[in-house]
Amino acid sequence: MANDTFSATAPSFTLPAGPGSVDHAADLQQRVEATLSDFVLAETAALLDVDHALEPLLAATRDAVLGGGKRLRPLFAYWGWRSVAGPDAPVQPVLPALAALELLHAFALVHDDVMDRSATRRGRPTAHRALAAAHVGQRLRGDAERFGDAGAILVGDLCLVWADRLMGRAKVHAAALAGARAAYDRMRVEAIAGQFLDVLGDHVPTWSPERALRTARLKTAGYTATWPLHYGAALAGAPSATFARGPLGRAYTRYGLAVGEAFQLCDDLLGLYGEPAVTGKPVGDDLGKPTMLLLLARAQASAAQCDELDKLLAAEQPDVARLGELVRETGAASTLGDMIAERVADAHGALAHAPVDPGVQAALGALAAAVAWRAA
Repeated sequence: MANDTFSATAPSFTLPAGPGSVDHAADLQQRVEATLSDFVLAETAALLDVDHALEPLLAATRDAVLGGGKRLRPLFAYWGWRSVAGPDAPVQPVLPALAALELLHAFALVHDDVMDRSATRRGRPTAHRALAAAHVGQRLRGDAERFGDAGAILVGDLCLVWADRLMGRAKVHAAALAGARAAYDRMRVEAIAGQFLDVLGDHVPTWSPERALRTARLKTAGYTATWPLHYGAALAGAPSATFARGPLGRAYTRYGLAVGEAFQLCDDLLGLYGEPAVTGKPVGDDLGKPTMLLLLARAQASAAQCDELDKLLAAEQPDVARLGELVRETGAASTLGDMIAERVADAHGALAHAPVDPGVQAALGALAAAVAWRAA
């Protein structure tokens, strides 16, 4: 990896299972994948019967949903559910609701890629690029890029609608589903607010580290860990009106905030030091954004380093390798690593006295470290 300091502390992503229980974490990814595949293939087949001209849209949607991913959000939701339902509860009834979070995630990623003008996602062309290529391949009229953007927005919208439909297939009590929807709605609202701040940051020259962290909390922390945990607990019957104020709800909020921030800070490191073959995105893809890493580099840089940083970032084709070296020389990469470690420790602290069984505590503790120090 390009950065030795980072790579030394970045183990491969793992999916921990709680010891001493009959939980389903070990094969949850496969179950979620099967649920998503069955749903998406059935839905796309039905739409294709309406008009075969929809195939480019549906192909991009299938790729956005079924083209890989860590399936983190269903995993956090699973542990939220498991902590309330208990180790012996069957997971099959809630699988549709867990898998629905991946459709929500696909919606967010596809729209984010359009806004960021990203060329690749998970090593393949992003939805808007794939649709633009389809426009060219079919020799359609008009502007291919505009067609790709419009189509990708519809891909994201379709995923958002499907998320609601799949969630509704969970076989749980109506009150539990209503409670889960409250957490789900909060998750969506915060993610959209955070996404706007992320876009705004590209256009504000005085973006601060504090605001970058606030953006991460809204865009990433709640949507990655906090609200999936609350959502899962609600699916198991935890009363949504009081759960958040109770000891487990407070522990999950603190844990989720810490893990979500660590996730985003690690993302900043991967954006500059990750291996494209592993991350699926080119190094330096976020150079135009006020990431915490670049904000720290500027804050910690000497006058000469600041000048060089400005020149590198202003270049039409920045020297990404030199930028990575310079950021490391300012101490920003090390500072960010310390911030990640602090948040992992805080996540573990949140679990220390949480009213959950040892299996849940161990799994969430391991998951915090795996998410924070991942390679992709």
